[in-house]
Amino acid sequence: MTDENELTVSVSERDHTQGPATAPVTLVMYGDYQCPYTALANRFVAKLREELGERLRLVYRHFPLSDVHPDAERAAEAAEAAAAQERFWEMHDTLFEKQASLRERDLVRYAVALGLERERFSQDLAGHAHAERVNEDVRSGQESGVHGTPTFFINGRRQRAKFDLRGLRKEVFAVLG
Repeated sequence: MTDENELTVSVSERDHTQGPATAPVTLVMYGDYQCPYTALANRFVAKLREELGERLRLVYRHFPLSDVHPDAERAAEAAEAAAAQERFWEMHDTLFEKQASLRERDLVRYAVALGLERERFSQDLAGHAHAERVNEDVRSGQESGVHGTPTFFINGRRQRAKFDLRGLRKEVFAVLG
């Protein structure tokens, strides 16, 4: 039985991170690129990162809710295809900014705009080259009791307060002391 208050899969080199590993606060965010609440939370997290700088490490893990967001899984695969070309965070931000348009042709257009190799990106997307990577994130979320998005863990503990900027900020600063 898992403790739904604990992150069961530790942050590792496989994760997409921003900020130093030595930061006193690690914020793990499980998200869905088609979820409007995750997009809003992503903006809050960006503001927190600006405010805290090197004191915060952000980790993003995929948790597409495909039953309600039909384009979310493909968008997560697109982010991973961009990661294969060293552009994960640029695609990540683009996907949230362009959340209403996540069809395959849109994803390819975003990749080209980001300077990715179009053919390689298209092949990765069409062949689901990164589907297993997305599924690994989903499984890690399920093991940690994630049921919806966004879900946050601060230093390995699930954050249950409201996910607005004030709530996140309060929880992060409680850890900072």
